[in-house]
Amino acid sequence: MTGRPKIICIGLNYRDHAEEQGAELPKEPLLFGKFPNALCGDGDVIVIPPEATHVDAEAELAVEIGRRARRVPPEHALDIVAGYRCANDVSARNLQYGDKQWLRGKSFDTFCPLGAELVPVDEIGDARDLRVSQRVNGEPIQDGNTRDLIFDVPRLVAHASTVFTLEPGDLILTGTPAGVGIFRTPPLSLQPGDVVEIEVERVGVLRNPVVAETLGA
Repeated sequence: MTGRPKIICIGLNYRDHAEEQGAELPKEPLLFGKFPNALCGDGDVIVIPPEATHVDAEAELAVEIGRRARRVPPEHALDIVAGYRCANDVSARNLQYGDKQWLRGKSFDTFCPLGAELVPVDEIGDARDLRVSQRVNGEPIQDGNTRDLIFDVPRLVAHASTVFTLEPGDLILTGTPAGVGIFRTPPLSLQPGDVVEIEVERVGVLRNPVVAETLGA
């Protein structure tokens, strides 16, 4: 990954995640974004700001673009993909839902941990059948599979390319499966001292400790 990439995210792209919140399945990919300031790496801290009263981790497969492209058809979409990484779409739910749009709740500093290892597209193809899971302090939180994606990787890349010129290093976070904290009973929010692990089969494991923001530091 080079420069300051676009971080293109997909909402409601697992059937079970849409069902757990009673949402209708989207008719086309639902795009939103994070700013590059949200990026951090494996082992870096996730910093919870004081404005965030409920914070979820979201286990995601990330697609990294390898070649500049615009309006690429789905059948050629993998030709512009460099490979795959683990990602965590950290979300301040009180702000996401309270603002009625997602930018602030998704784009705080450190709210997009990204795995260090890029697994080439040649090794995984369209990533159609990969387990995607989340653990917090070793306890299972999410356990899904990319075969449950509503829109697969080629469709997501092609769709995004109708909106943006995709550049090398750009990221597409493909969505998260069911089990996120806000929809659990009782709800489960990340807390300072937690350690979050995101694992994507054949891609790797992304680990990040959680801390509270120190104001005035």
